[in-house]
Amino acid sequence: MSKEAAVNVFLSCFMHVGLTLVLLVYLPAASLCRLLARVFVRPFARGEDLRGKVVLVTGASSGIGEHLVYEYARKGTCVALVARTEIALRAVAKTARDLGAPDVLVVPADITKVDEAKRAVEETVAHFGKLNHLVANAGIWSSCFFEEITNITAFHNVIDLNFWGAVYPTYFALPYLKASRGNIVVTSSVAGRVPTARMSFYNASKGAVIRFYETLRAELGSHVRVTILMPGYVVSNLTKGKGLQKDGHVGIDEEARDINVGPLPVGKTELLAAVVVASVRRGDYYVTWPGWYWPFHMVMCAAPELVDWFSRTFYVSKSGEQDGGAALSKKILEAVGGKKFLYPKTIRSQAAMAAN
Repeated sequence: MSKEAAVNVFLSCFMHVGLTLVLLVYLPAASLCRLLARVFVRPFARGEDLRGKVVLVTGASSGIGEHLVYEYARKGTCVALVARTEIALRAVAKTARDLGAPDVLVVPADITKVDEAKRAVEETVAHFGKLNHLVANAGIWSSCFFEEITNITAFHNVIDLNFWGAVYPTYFALPYLKASRGNIVVTSSVAGRVPTARMSFYNASKGAVIRFYETLRAELGSHVRVTILMPGYVVSNLTKGKGLQKDGHVGIDEEARDINVGPLPVGKTELLAAVVVASVRRGDYYVTWPGWYWPFHMVMCAAPELVDWFSRTFYVSKSGEQDGGAALSKKILEAVGGKKFLYPKTIRSQAAMAAN
């Protein structure tokens, strides 16, 4: 046996023994410690005091970003709101002030452009004098079979907004966050861990976000905390069906929404926001909400073939034809009349969707 082969055999044995120890020793002990902390420590822990701190939120004009702004405002933070639509931002800013934000700055910007991302951060620091939290939340959804796309070059917009739209502000905010020993909060998705059919670019962009910020967390250590959000379906533009269409235009496709969301309940965004801010104050690494999505992470690690089976069974017709009406997810939704009790009124209303 060559030296190279011997080294590989040794490392293989070492890693398998190490994995066994992790599964048999570390995981049970760590799980017990987390349980004890959840029961005896977390209820009494105050967490980070957010009063007077400065938070910059991208994608703040609607959905998750909007409600994160409101939750931070309730905690007495100063908030900088960033999105492309100034009118919507000013409406959010008024509500944030009413909820308790001492000061609110509106910064209309397209953070997929590096110069505008830099300007958003610099205007925030110039106005408030510091930056404590960056909430990188802006994003866009897309849903169609890869082969159905008729304008492939347009789909760089999904990567640009979901990935670079988080990375650019992070790059320019990092020196200020290190100075304040602050926090980066970034919105990914369960789809970044558990990919499902019809959302190839969306899944890829969210997976890239998770890996990038996990790497950044390792690089920054205790200097800047990193909290990665991996929510399931909540009220947002996504669950209203708004996203990038196969022809490259942004529009509303209720049928695509019905297929991908299917018979899964859509949570209230304000509840997610409350959970997120509480988790950020504690310094949690990850937030997955609703909690019943969490086992999907474990299944993806332990049995990826089950995830593949689930994805094909629910989101691709048996014949393999790319026919939305034949998708099992939509058939179940329609058979049980699921929209009436699983989808909040705000995403069932055509008028509400058109307004967005």
